[in-house]
Amino acid sequence: MKYKLIIDKNAEEEIIMVVHAPSYLTEQIENLVCSFSGTDYIMGYRDDETRKLTFTEIECITVIDRKVIAIDTNGKHYHLRDRLRDLESILPSYFIRINKSAIANEHRILRFDATFSGGVDAIFRCGYREYVSRRCFAQIKRRYEGI
Repeated sequence: MKYKLIIDKNAEEEIIMVVHAPSYLTEQIENLVCSFSGTDYIMGYRDDETRKLTFTEIECITVIDRKVIAIDTNGKHYHLRDRLRDLESILPSYFIRINKSAIANEHRILRFDATFSGGVDAIFRCGYREYVSRRCFAQIKRRYEGI
């Protein structure tokens, strides 16, 4: 397999991929290219701090007390100024809806735990725990079964 990257600020961006047959890798590359919105971060606000949060360091984006909050890999909470539905359209394809008010980075989910009440929680690597709705869990299961 050959790989070629040409960086030219004056040229129009274009991605061409030539393969013998489609595979899981080509599908992942296509999803990554199609979901890229031109930026790979969002601005997070915490006390007097304003910080660029790259998509890879965000574990979960959730609504707490009617405010949109991003939780990073260290478990710190950052206030976001965008609405959840607006964020969903700019986030990469590895962010999945886990309930009505939360979007998770599936690469940062450590495991799913069953609760005593019959529900399911997503446990993140930073230790944060978020409820997964039945409807979203069924979609997540179908997504993993398709692999």
